[in-house]
Amino acid sequence: MDFMFLGTGAGVPAKARNVTSIALQLLEERGTVWLFDCGEATQHQILKTAIKPRKIEKIFITHLHGDHIFGLPGLLGSRSFQGGTEKLTIYGPKGIADFVRTSLAVSTTHLKYPLEIIEIEEGMIFKDEQFTVYALPLDHGIYCVGYRIVEQDRPGSLLVDKLKREGVKPGPIFKALKKGERVQLEDGRLLDGNDYLGEAQKGRIITILGDTRMCENAVRLAVDADYVVHESTFAADEEEMAKAYFHSTTVQAAQVAKTAAAKHLILTHISSRYTANEVEQLRQESAAIFPNTIVAEDFLQVKIPLYI
Repeated sequence: MDFMFLGTGAGVPAKARNVTSIALQLLEERGTVWLFDCGEATQHQILKTAIKPRKIEKIFITHLHGDHIFGLPGLLGSRSFQGGTEKLTIYGPKGIADFVRTSLAVSTTHLKYPLEIIEIEEGMIFKDEQFTVYALPLDHGIYCVGYRIVEQDRPGSLLVDKLKREGVKPGPIFKALKKGERVQLEDGRLLDGNDYLGEAQKGRIITILGDTRMCENAVRLAVDADYVVHESTFAADEEEMAKAYFHSTTVQAAQVAKTAAAKHLILTHISSRYTANEVEQLRQESAAIFPNTIVAEDFLQVKIPLYI
């Protein structure tokens, strides 16, 4: 599991930062990629990475401002042209279905794969045997959500030494026990796989917030998260402007992560008013409150290990 930041700017594209899009690569976990927002030219950004559009399984949209959705029609079409045949699901606020379907219809874009569009409400929006995804509304100028991705706990490691001490030989039996199954040996003994597994590995928690002022739901989504991705459009001394434009400052993002007892904070959605030299100042403002802070740049890749 890792992040690939495809766009980290706010509002309009800049020379160093494209508009918002984040890829959560789940190649080891499920062989797919989840995309969070899809600003203009996201597919151009993807061309500069190893991401394959046909691997994109889900796209989660935080809100319907153009810098978060204008890249969707092109990416959806290109995914079809480039051999994508597997189903793709888009999650987003009410209106996302009209935007996508109208864009595809007017441009006569025909997809060669099933497209599902789910207009979400708050609460649990997806669950399978690996992940659960929750959404809650934030405080922005239009309806906007943040997402909390919770990985299910992983079974513990197989206690190979214990099995060997009991005379159990490696082979298919080990595989069955690793799955927690019950196995009968040739000598009649009945083994329960759960008795031969170590402590379960706690699943990871990832929080990706859309545009927002500092608010209670941002904290709720970020509680105990391994990584929180929080917009930081403005520097600490621009709090009034942040409030007026329904955005956050570096300090406010840090306060959310600290209050939520998160482990790491990544700042993104950086205003183009800040030069490359000033980005370090933004990081320091946040790090003064929440030390484990980094500022995302386009094409930053962050590995999310099992043990953090």
